Amino acid sequence: MTKRALIEHRPLLLASIAAAIAFHVLKDGQLGDIWKTLIKGAGVGLLAAYALLRFRGVEARWIALVMALGAAGDMAIEIWFEVGGALFFLGHVVAIAFYLRYPRNQATGSQTALAVSLLLGTPLLCWLLSGSWQIALYGLALGGMASTAWMSRFPRYRVGMGAVLFVISDWLIFSRLGPIDLAPIPDLLIWPLYYFGQFLICTGVIQQLRREHRA
Repeated sequence: MTKRALIEHRPLLLASIAAAIAFHVLKDGQLGDIWKTLIKGAGVGLLAAYALLRFRGVEARWIALVMALGAAGDMAIEIWFEVGGALFFLGHVVAIAFYLRYPRNQATGSQTALAVSLLLGTPLLCWLLSGSWQIALYGLALGGMASTAWMSRFPRYRVGMGAVLFVISDWLIFSRLGPIDLAPIPDLLIWPLYYFGQFLICTGVIQQLRREHRA
């Protein structure tokens, strides 16, 4: 990243990280609910802005839309769980369509097996944790997002791993709905895993797009 890029674009990432940390610290405090919700949305919302400013091509608009839907879901879920879930579901569908546009040229058997495991295992574990077929349906989109991210040509240990962290974060959310009590792990890890996953996805995609554009 050039000095000019650092000056112009790094503040958005730093502001995003600051908002994410602030929400994690303040979410159980005395700050008003509306401020908590806005700070929460700013974490991933600023990643959407970063994507649009860091790469001007139409491809960046796809990942910016995914991030924007995630930010909207982050805020909506604080008010109405089902609406937030619907926004995330839509975000996963957009992400799947995006990743399918960028398939990896070659994949090993183990990589393909992991992608299939994510696709099929994610909704299964969503159902086992929550006991809800609606959550399992959402898990199918979640697993599809992670599977296609893993099999895309974007950096696997950034974008693919970020998608896996997103899946784990959602599993922890759904564990609260079923018979398995994992407390206090969900309270400690849901937000950090989710945000770091989104951060890796966004920055990994933009980095790869810029690298291909320069080639």
